[in-house]
Amino acid sequence: MTELNHSATIADQAHAIASRYIAAWSETDVARRRALIATVFTPEAVYLDPMARSAGHDGLDAMIGAVQQQFAGLRFKLHGKQDGHNDVVRFFWTLGADGAEPVAYGTDIAVVAADGRISKVTGFLDAMALPA
Repeated sequence: MTELNHSATIADQAHAIASRYIAAWSETDVARRRALIATVFTPEAVYLDPMARSAGHDGLDAMIGAVQQQFAGLRFKLHGKQDGHNDVVRFFWTLGADGAEPVAYGTDIAVVAADGRISKVTGFLDAMALPA
């Protein structure tokens, strides 16, 4: 029964976990972003997607900061339903300017540690707008 209870807990927490994750990606103040990263990710957390790989709080902070510079003025937002089972959460996101069509859509799969923080993220870029 423990596995079922844990799955139910993860499923129930999927939105909160994904929201904290997106908040870390959206925070532009370095000190606040680093504090969020510490609450969202385990110290040894690993992130990988088709364009980047990073590990640890310092690596995650550097990567997020670089993405924010590359896509200045754009924000990540949750999109659609978040779900989870066992120790895994899946959620969908968009990247775009407020009030405009998103320039990118993606899916992230996160492994959640026993303390509720994310230990690994595998990201997928589902669609990206082509430059005009």
